[in-house]
Amino acid sequence: MARMGLAPVLGYLIVEENFRVALGVFVLAGVTDLLDGFIARNWANQKSALGSALDPLADKILISVLYVSLTCANLIPVSLTSMIILRDVALIAAVFYVRYKTLSPPRTLSRYFNPCYATAQLKPTFVSKMNTAVQLILVAASLAAPVFNYVDSIYLQTLWCITAFTTVTSAYSYYHYGRKTVQVINNK
Repeated sequence: MARMGLAPVLGYLIVEENFRVALGVFVLAGVTDLLDGFIARNWANQKSALGSALDPLADKILISVLYVSLTCANLIPVSLTSMIILRDVALIAAVFYVRYKTLSPPRTLSRYFNPCYATAQLKPTFVSKMNTAVQLILVAASLAAPVFNYVDSIYLQTLWCITAFTTVTSAYSYYHYGRKTVQVINNK
């Protein structure tokens, strides 16, 4: 919930070009994500169906807000942000489709959107995990660029290309491996 709450704050700070504070808030969001993961892995009684649904949603919201706002601040190209958001929209559409196909009748809205009734689990591919890491590194580097005065750096532009490559490769890996990335949990 903290990451979802911090997303609009970060977006506002970036659009207002308050990059020092935005960098600090981004680090805070990262710490809350690490802490959330640590707690969920080490204390079984702290895991919940709602939490397992909200965590990837919070990540998608945060990444989308960061990329759009960094694009508005002219720190990330529009084409790269479009590519990232299109990939995420395609993944979300695929998740909705899998949810529909694995949900047994009657398929009601309340059952469909009930995170306590898990029917399938999407297993991220290795390249998708790498893509997430590269995307977050680009966000951190882009936020730091105006603070440390390297906005026009060739290294930052190279990171754009690497991020584009991993984004396309990740999208392809989900398309290519499709069913291997989905584990049906319950089809009752």
